[in-house]
Amino acid sequence: METFEISAEKREDVGKGASRRLRRAGKVPGIVYGAESEPTMISLDHDEIMHHLDHEAFYSHILTLTIGKDQESVVLKDLQRHPFKRRLLHIDLLRIKAGESITMRVPLHFVNEDKCIGVKRDGGVINHLMTDMEIQCLPKDLPEYIEVDMLEVEMGQTLHTSDLSLPEGVEIVALTHGGEDDEQGVANVYMPRVEAEPEEGEVEDAPEVEATKQKSDDGDKSDG
Repeated sequence: METFEISAEKREDVGKGASRRLRRAGKVPGIVYGAESEPTMISLDHDEIMHHLDHEAFYSHILTLTIGKDQESVVLKDLQRHPFKRRLLHIDLLRIKAGESITMRVPLHFVNEDKCIGVKRDGGVINHLMTDMEIQCLPKDLPEYIEVDMLEVEMGQTLHTSDLSLPEGVEIVALTHGGEDDEQGVANVYMPRVEAEPEEGEVEDAPEVEATKQKSDDGDKSDG
């Protein structure tokens, strides 16, 4: 399994002005909290974090955070990005404890789409209704992604959250609530809509019809 290590420094100076100075210096302001410990304000190297964010696994992995001589296990909980620039504004990290359950969003990986019955046999198209999912598990059971097998999905059929095979120890948060949430659609197969082509001569006849109507209108005016 891929591992990620990130370094940070404690910061005492807080507030908007302090955050702007950090960003100008190539740093990202952040906070690490949880595991019954006091929140710690931190700063991280902007380019290092951006490099990690290019890896999908970074979003759903347990990360090793080093602050000075101390190390702790964390997960990424939130990111604030600039509206249009490739720049991070703030990062939230959550401390984890080995025996305590965590809630995370993990990506969905769709497999066997090219072999899907509804596609190969019936000519359908697969529609992804979700791209990620909120799960709950112990840190040791945290998966990098949830696999969605499309092999047996037929035309007109929808695959729901309750149909998914999950790794051991992993629960879908929506299913733990009960009720209608257990029927959330994950993906379906549908027949693409085909626009009907105009019959031969249909387009060519249109100007003639219009011309005939115009001639009739002109004749009515001359009669008046």
